[in-house]
Amino acid sequence: MPNMEQAHRWYTDTDPVHDFGHIQRVYWMAERIGMAEKADMEIVRAAALLHDVEDSAPGGDGQGRANHHLSSSLFARRILEAEGWGNDSIDQVQHCIRAHRFRGKEEAPASLEAQVIFDSDKLDVLGAVGVARTIAYAVLDHQPIYAEPSQQFIQTGKEAPGEPHSSYHEYLFKLSKVKDRLFTPTGRQIASARHAFLVEYYEQLADEMRGLK
Repeated sequence: MPNMEQAHRWYTDTDPVHDFGHIQRVYWMAERIGMAEKADMEIVRAAALLHDVEDSAPGGDGQGRANHHLSSSLFARRILEAEGWGNDSIDQVQHCIRAHRFRGKEEAPASLEAQVIFDSDKLDVLGAVGVARTIAYAVLDHQPIYAEPSQQFIQTGKEAPGEPHSSYHEYLFKLSKVKDRLFTPTGRQIASARHAFLVEYYEQLADEMRGLK
C-alpha cells in the first residue's frame, strides 16, 4: 500500500496548487468521506495519494495538465504492480484517478470509491483553501486575480478575444458550480459551508474591484 512518505517523494514543491499539501488534504478528506460512506478504503487511500502524481502543474502548452488524470493513472499502475497488487484492484484505483477531473467528460466516477475521490478533490477548491488555490493558480498561469468578465464569457463560458481567465472567471466557470456536482451525501454536506464562504469572498472581491465597497 502506498504511504504518505512515498507520496511526498512523488510531488514537488514547485507547484503550490497541486503540491503535497493538496495531496494530504485530499487524503484526509477521502478518509473522512470514505469511512462515512463505507467505501473500500484501500482503493480510496491509494487513489488519493496518486491522483495528481503526473503533469498536474499549470502553464506550458496546457496538454500535460489536460491529460494529467491519464498520465497519473498510468503511473499508479506501475507503482501498484511493483507492490504486487491484483489487476482488479489496480483497475479500480485507475478508474478513481481517471474520473476525478472536473472538466473530464470521457469517464464519470462510476464506483463509490471514485465518487469519494472526486468529492474529496473538488472540496479542495471550495472554502478558504479553495480561494487561496484559485488565486495561486491564476498567478502561476500569468493571469490576473480579477478581471471583468465579458458578456460572451458570462453567457457561454468562453472568453472573448484577448480576454484573460482571471481567478474570478474560474469562480464563475467552475468553483460556483462544484457544490452541485458532488456525489456523496457526506461530500455535499461538507460543501455547503465551504460554498457559502466562496460565494461571499468572490462577491466581495467583485464589489471592491468595481468600487462598490
